[in-house]
Amino acid sequence: MGVLIIASLERIDQHVESLIFAADSPISADMIKTCLDRLMIHDFPMSEILESIERVRSKFDQNDFSFNIQEIDSGYAFMSKPLFHPTVSTLLKEKSNAKLTKVAMETLSIIAYKQPVTKTYIEGIRGVNSDYTVQKLLEKELIEIAGREDGPGKPLLYKTSNKFMDYFGLRSPKDLPTLKELTSQDESIGKPSELEIVEEE
Repeated sequence: MGVLIIASLERIDQHVESLIFAADSPISADMIKTCLDRLMIHDFPMSEILESIERVRSKFDQNDFSFNIQEIDSGYAFMSKPLFHPTVSTLLKEKSNAKLTKVAMETLSIIAYKQPVTKTYIEGIRGVNSDYTVQKLLEKELIEIAGREDGPGKPLLYKTSNKFMDYFGLRSPKDLPTLKELTSQDESIGKPSELEIVEEE
């Protein structure tokens, strides 16, 4: 066991790298420490965890990689480098070959600029039921559930996803363009359904 722990300690950077890679949302330094402490039965100093994170970040900052590790919302996540945002955007567009409807873009914009929000909040702005549109945005992985709001019924909260960030070439919601810039782009994600078309008319 002692040999295994020592060997693992020598490879802490690889363990940190694997945790950041496997996380489905930005992972905090605290969570990385918790996972490594439990895995290796060792109480890592937070300073050692942070130093390891920085070494891994430096590794992927090199030109050999098309992606690196960005700090987002007090956590860490792999993101494509700005140079390759057009490449990633092309892939996302080619995978779906049709435009989001105006209804979907309107809903997506509300979520992006006011996140996290409930469907009730979205419907309060749009004035119509948004169940279907929110579901389609979830299916397209442009938004995701961000927990529940404290209050009657504890309604679900929604926020934009990493796929949304990649598509628009953003590092965080703070980098969002103006609403006019957002809606003027070629929103080629997902084929609109007949129901969405009817909603727009």
